[in-house]
Amino acid sequence: MALPESGLSSTVADLTAEVAVLHADRARRRLLDLACGALMAQLSLSPGEASDHLLRLAVSTGLSATDLAADILNAAAGPDAGGDPLPGQASGVPTAEARRIRRGTTAVQTSDTADGAASALLEGGLRRLGAESVYLWRRTETDCLQLAGQAGATPLEAAHWQWVPPETGGPLHRTLRVGLPAWFPDGPGAEGRLPGPAADAARGLVPLERGGRTVGLALVVWPRARALDTAVRNAVAALCRPAGQVLGLGDSGSAMPPRLTAVLAELVLPAMVVSMAVPDGDREAGGFGRAHTLEYLNPAAVRALGPLPPPLGRPVAQLFPSVYEELTGLLARANATGAPQYARVLPAAPSNARPGKAGGPAAGPQMAEVRVLPLGRGRAVVMWHADDRRGPAVTRALARLDQLAVFEEDLVTGTTQWSAHAYPVFGLHPEDPPVPLRALAARVHPEDTGRLGTLLASLTDRHEGGQVLVRVVRPGGGVRRVRVAAEPVLTGSALTGIVGVFQDVSAQHHTEVALTATYDQLSIARTEAELRDHLVLGLQHAIVPEAPTLETPPGLRVAARYRPAAVEYRVGGDWYDVQSLPDGKALVTVGDIAGHGIESATAMIALRGALHGLAFTGNPPARLMEWLNEVTLRTPGQPTATAVCALFDPADRSLLWSGAGHPPILLLRGGRARFMEGASNILLGAMPGAAYRQHHTRLRSGDTLLLYTDGFIERRHVGLDESMEALRAAAQGLRPGPAEELADRLMSSVLGDTDDDTSLVVVRVS
Repeated sequence: MALPESGLSSTVADLTAEVAVLHADRARRRLLDLACGALMAQLSLSPGEASDHLLRLAVSTGLSATDLAADILNAAAGPDAGGDPLPGQASGVPTAEARRIRRGTTAVQTSDTADGAASALLEGGLRRLGAESVYLWRRTETDCLQLAGQAGATPLEAAHWQWVPPETGGPLHRTLRVGLPAWFPDGPGAEGRLPGPAADAARGLVPLERGGRTVGLALVVWPRARALDTAVRNAVAALCRPAGQVLGLGDSGSAMPPRLTAVLAELVLPAMVVSMAVPDGDREAGGFGRAHTLEYLNPAAVRALGPLPPPLGRPVAQLFPSVYEELTGLLARANATGAPQYARVLPAAPSNARPGKAGGPAAGPQMAEVRVLPLGRGRAVVMWHADDRRGPAVTRALARLDQLAVFEEDLVTGTTQWSAHAYPVFGLHPEDPPVPLRALAARVHPEDTGRLGTLLASLTDRHEGGQVLVRVVRPGGGVRRVRVAAEPVLTGSALTGIVGVFQDVSAQHHTEVALTATYDQLSIARTEAELRDHLVLGLQHAIVPEAPTLETPPGLRVAARYRPAAVEYRVGGDWYDVQSLPDGKALVTVGDIAGHGIESATAMIALRGALHGLAFTGNPPARLMEWLNEVTLRTPGQPTATAVCALFDPADRSLLWSGAGHPPILLLRGGRARFMEGASNILLGAMPGAAYRQHHTRLRSGDTLLLYTDGFIERRHVGLDESMEALRAAAQGLRPGPAEELADRLMSSVLGDTDDDTSLVVVRVS
């Protein structure tokens, strides 16, 4: 029978889940609101019109509303007056990374606590950059640094750096005084000590501002030494910058003994520290359960409680409603007597519980082997086992298996016991009496009663176990396919009992039937798909050959390579083009349609042909990209794409180029390689009327340019910055040579491993 607290437990669990969803949704809504504001300013729309326009754009582009909102904000932000990139707008950062940065900064801005902001920083972007922990210090009126929040640090490490007075000097206060980020790829070294797993672990310090004043510091820590290139530094600074707005919020501020939290963190069983924050007499003023609040949860307790909003500082009653009264009684006795308290299980079994009924519904969460250790000053440690059932261990383990129920019959006393999972299998209420195995024939389909009889004969006559598959007809309608496995219990040579399991295999049966019925259809569909992909792949290779013979524009030597996707028949959307124009200039373009398949291939053909024709208008790259954006918006399927378009003038060796969310051009000059930095324009097909900026570069004889798609550099389990650095290092290590030779070397030395198709164009200036 359900315990009285089960209703409260269910209500609190539902409300907690709802709060978690609302908390996660708040950052998304803020991002959408900011994007609507940008559309209102750009297009002179009302709030309602801006919201509708944003949703229509999301549907037409195939992007999620949050991704599109991030693109709009990144395009609208641009570089600030000082020339530094705004969040998500770091120069050269691809669109996908810029979106992630923008979402991360929004999550930080909507955090309720400094600890929450630190967690949002780490999980919203820094961990993707390889970081393992982050610290946020608040600057006090006396220039002391107080640790306001952290994520990923050990309790001992966080306690050690709780306060950093100005007299200590070191890199923290030097960065605070200078007001500029500081980077330590190989650790701070002689600069001074900083938190981290090793002396040479990479670290980054970012000043945090609010209202034009430096109000604190953010420290980002990596697990080991690593290069911190410009892309990583820009991304880290962009992510950390909004944290200055939340340093005034509540923080952990815990006076917990660091050695205690360190010990509790190592325990394999759940543990928490509870504080008597409000006297018992003031409970009415504080609300239900406010007398006891949570100060610390060890990792095992966090796993036992499951996904929840930040639990620290919340009333214990919200986390353990069904055991709250009994748990607080143990806490009160522990604090009053100064002696440890123990309870075998919480909540205790009611006095009228029906014996012999295994696995009846119970309130949760439940706690077993509960120990309460008083710490003094109204604090206590609570340790428990997350074991919510009593009875034989094997029975408890079997009852947890999916769709598996245990039964046991005592033939001497005539009693039968079922676990809780057996009742819904047969369509019975938990209060109904369990049905003996010999009486199940009345609930089995008539065609299957013979099988059940055979199992009973084996048990009773031959004293041998067995299993059968039968159809159970439930009283409320419907048929379930149930496997019954049973073994005899013998006392000497006499049969005294039967034990076994019921397993509902209906879902498996229906799946097998469905798979059998659709096998021929799937085979036909696969054959048609392979034929279609063969045709499209042939068309794509005709347009984008793997090693084409390109025309040689004046003043240039050009080589191109294309590598199809590793997955057979995975048609991609990469393209490139090199064309000489009537005025003597040359246009080099590289693009990538999002996605794969026939839709991407047909969109690629449409955009490549459109740009090839538009180039003869003589307009500059920025204008060509604006037109190509409008073409993309009107292409069937509403694709999105990235592209870079470069116009070379042999008269003065000048290069005018514009990109649309595409990886930056790599320039090789004098044995050194660098990325040509420029503002990251919005990708093609994201929004109508988008403006694209272009950049001018004067080239020299012997310069080499690399234009490529993301499949050329992206690697699994490796950050984008590391992939870009691998390309730069490989290109810089090449010995000079013809464009064809350089293209072959690069294709063999820099290999992305994401199974995506890859395009590379090498342009050498004569």
